[in-house]
Amino acid sequence: MQIKQHVPNIITLLNLFCGCIALIFVTHQDFLSAFFFVSLGIFFDFFDGFFARLFRVSSPLGLQLDSLADMITSGVVPGLTMFMLLSKDGSSTTDIMPYFGFIITLGACYRLANFNIDTRQSDSFIGLPTPANALLIMSLPLIMQGELHATVTDLLSNQWFLLLITVLSAFIMNAEIALFSLKVKKMSIKDNLLQVIFLSLSLILILFFKFLGVAMVILLYILLSILRKLF
Repeated sequence: MQIKQHVPNIITLLNLFCGCIALIFVTHQDFLSAFFFVSLGIFFDFFDGFFARLFRVSSPLGLQLDSLADMITSGVVPGLTMFMLLSKDGSSTTDIMPYFGFIITLGACYRLANFNIDTRQSDSFIGLPTPANALLIMSLPLIMQGELHATVTDLLSNQWFLLLITVLSAFIMNAEIALFSLKVKKMSIKDNLLQVIFLSLSLILILFFKFLGVAMVILLYILLSILRKLF
């Protein structure tokens, strides 16, 4: 068996490895390092499919490995992050509120399982992809650590607001909303104009707003997809 057949699966396992490391950092409340490893895992997640198509070695095993790796990196890690955010100082294991953070994990699990059997999502997505949702959730504690207006910080520190984000997160991942894919299949600006516009605006938002820009990019992605569907 040729080595190239194993390359996509190895890259997928690197995604899983990054997710495991991110879990450790979240438990130590080192959210910046956790964000970095989740981002690195998502990078590997993008390229495992790229190399599978490039080498023409796509397989059912690769599909299952991809979902299992995403379940950790883009499901368990953001769920645990929300658990930590919902846990106030002095919280005990009997406090119920923090556990609702794992609604994100449940939503991600359902979406990943549904994605594997949904034949409509080969060229676009139905519902927010779990990696995009993970970046949104992972950016929240870093936004709180930034120099923002006190009103924003207080809002992101409010348990009920965080619970609202949690529920909306699980919902948007599984909502019947068509979202465009960033996969480039034709080397033409005309055929990828929306992707070019999105990536350009994303770069500007992140450069100017840093981690707040990450959350804004995810919201922009949803907005552009809805506008694309309408017009």
